[in-house]
Amino acid sequence: MQGEVNEFKPLIVAFCCNWCSYAGADLAGSSRLSYPADVKIIRVPCSCRVNPLFILRAFQRGADGVIICGCHPGDCHYTTGNYYARRRMTVLFRLLEFMGIDRQRVRVEWVSAAEGAKFALVMNEFAGAVKALGENVKLGDLRCKP
Repeated sequence: MQGEVNEFKPLIVAFCCNWCSYAGADLAGSSRLSYPADVKIIRVPCSCRVNPLFILRAFQRGADGVIICGCHPGDCHYTTGNYYARRRMTVLFRLLEFMGIDRQRVRVEWVSAAEGAKFALVMNEFAGAVKALGENVKLGDLRCKP
């Protein structure tokens, strides 16, 4: 059809820890708080389980943004898991800078199980920021296309 414009909807991958952030996403859903349907949640046991290669692979497979959500520092179910995640993500941010991927495409947030409203707010803000950046074309030549 003429005049039809396809609006860009960013694909966002959210790695959420099972004990806090995933429960916060569940609370947001049961409270009927809306966040973009293009946010694909992957439940992990702990935020420290998110390997930087998972994030690179998400970009390679077409993600426009990746967010890692975990327990607040000091409240981790596994005691120090989120501290490891924080250090690992610092290294990842330097790698992304080296690769030329915009730092704003990756975000780390601490969301507890009781913060459903915060989860929805963070997802809406991040989706808006990624939408403003546009489609991620940096790893386009590495994507596995069918």
